[in-house]
Amino acid sequence: MKCEWVRQNIVFYVYGELQDDARYEVEQHLARCPECATELKATRKLHSTLSEIAVTEPTPNLLAASRMRLQEGLETTRQGGIWQRLIIEPATWLRQIRMSPALAAVIFIIGFGGGIGTTYNFLSTGRQDNGVLTGALENLSQQPVESSAIAGIRSVTQEPGSNHVSIKYDTVSTQEAQGSLNDQRIQQLLLFAARNNYNSGVRMDSVDLLTQAPDDSRVREALMYALQNDTNPGVRLKALDGLSGFVRRDPVVRDGVLRALISDSNSGVRMQALRLVEPMKADSNVRSVLAKLAQADQNLSIRSQARTMLAQMPEMD
Repeated sequence: MKCEWVRQNIVFYVYGELQDDARYEVEQHLARCPECATELKATRKLHSTLSEIAVTEPTPNLLAASRMRLQEGLETTRQGGIWQRLIIEPATWLRQIRMSPALAAVIFIIGFGGGIGTTYNFLSTGRQDNGVLTGALENLSQQPVESSAIAGIRSVTQEPGSNHVSIKYDTVSTQEAQGSLNDQRIQQLLLFAARNNYNSGVRMDSVDLLTQAPDDSRVREALMYALQNDTNPGVRLKALDGLSGFVRRDPVVRDGVLRALISDSNSGVRMQALRLVEPMKADSNVRSVLAKLAQADQNLSIRSQARTMLAQMPEMD
């Protein structure tokens, strides 16, 4: 057996991802090849060192931003034809499974467990009384939803003239939750949709509804996140509307609006941010930003408005 092949598979050997016959061949080769044995020792040392490093948990904002970018990328990626997906991709899966016996075992266990679960559910459903089953489902619909279990939000609608909200969301299959804006479940789904959903229209609807309850700290955090990270300028404008009442009394919100004024890519969002900070133009941070905009901003309207606001201010001693 060639040393090159063994060295290419040493990492798989250390992590226990080789098939039994391949692992046997690698071990036989290592017993008679000092150079490959040295390579194995170095790989094991690296593995041991990496295992001692503490794994840093990603922040909720990073997870949300990553989900949003992934879903937007999946939405815009051109899909291959049906025959390409049916013929080419299974071959790729088989190659991956061949190199990863652990993955193959997991897939087998999941499939086997899913088959047992489906059979059990089918038989149990036949024995359930309809009234009992309906009550159980109603109780289930009132339980909080784990964000990790939500695949996406399909739609958010509010009945005109009422406080009733209907949200369709996907887990394994599409589900629907209905209730008041004050319901914990509805608020949780709205917060999830505002941060994670790939559909900008759903994000806008969610942020629009959240602006009706900006006093909630979680809602305000979601609005700040949308203002700073959402790719759709319409969603960012909605977030600004919801935060408008807090520019004066919340320094964190004021700083977020100033950042949008300085760096947002959309001139409409920047103009709205400029209007929101106008009552606070005596604030030192606001005044400093206005001075920079009045001097060198590339947008003529913003530069002119900033100069006008500074001219209306009394001289500082």
